[in-house]
Amino acid sequence: MIGNLGFGELLIIFLVILLLFGAKRVPEVAKSLGKSIREFKKGMNSAISEVDENLEDERPEIQRPAKEAVSVKKEKANVA
Repeated sequence: MIGNLGFGELLIIFLVILLLFGAKRVPEVAKSLGKSIREFKKGMNSAISEVDENLEDERPEIQRPAKEAVSVKKEKANVA
């Protein structure tokens, strides 16, 4: 996201934020924004894990192979 913005664009955005909120409120706004992003990520991760659990419950035959089975297959491939 930020990779497409240059230094000039970031400076203009920061100045607009500084004018809108004032120097005293910018740290508070940044802190609340950070908390919001953190909570959003937690929610997304929990939703993704819940969906994964539901998919595993519905389709047990599609489960990933155990590490032991994968290592046995690798050994057989090396021998042949």
